[in-house]
Amino acid sequence: MDTKIIVLVNQKGGCGKTTIVMQLAGALGREGKKVLVVDADPQGTATGWAKSADDKNPFPATISGLSSMGDKVHREVKRHVGQYDFIFVDCPPAVDSPVPQSALMIADMALVPVIPSPADLLATNGIQALISRMQDVNESMKAYVVPNMVTTTKIAKKAIELLHRFGMKITTAGLSYRTAFRESTYIGGTVFDLKNEGADKAQAEVTALKNELLKIMKSSV
Repeated sequence: MDTKIIVLVNQKGGCGKTTIVMQLAGALGREGKKVLVVDADPQGTATGWAKSADDKNPFPATISGLSSMGDKVHREVKRHVGQYDFIFVDCPPAVDSPVPQSALMIADMALVPVIPSPADLLATNGIQALISRMQDVNESMKAYVVPNMVTTTKIAKKAIELLHRFGMKITTAGLSYRTAFRESTYIGGTVFDLKNEGADKAQAEVTALKNELLKIMKSSV
């Protein structure tokens, strides 16, 4: 089995790393893919998210907590290569933590969720430098900024324009600031488990992002 390793990193907390991890992992799991989510963040948000699921409708991906592994995360993740189609690693929000550096050593793709606001843009400098350094070690790793919690304000639109000056590629698809994403955490699932009004737009955004990332990874083979 050809396993793809996708690592979510950012030095700033609250940017929605876990949201993107769980929505993508869940979407792929619903399609019959074998997916592992490595919760390498001491806050354990991904682990808690999955535990909120109903026993009759478990989260469609395996969750493994590895926050205590530090600079050995890459070794533990490599143990699962060949057993899963996709492995997502949710890293802690700290650029000087050994966890992101370890995970990026073996990543096929690094995703940097960024909220389009001035403060969040400034906080991307450190993680951009880390990814650049790790690409010298892991030359095949692709890196993309993912716009997250996007609003329709003028400031958000201007911030997205500025993202293009940061030197990293940006996904065309992104996730908007929607209630559905928060609601899915309460039920331990994804937006695809919601039937209320507005969920369809969130579902379309996750699907678009998933398809774009799959296309990128397929083209890099």
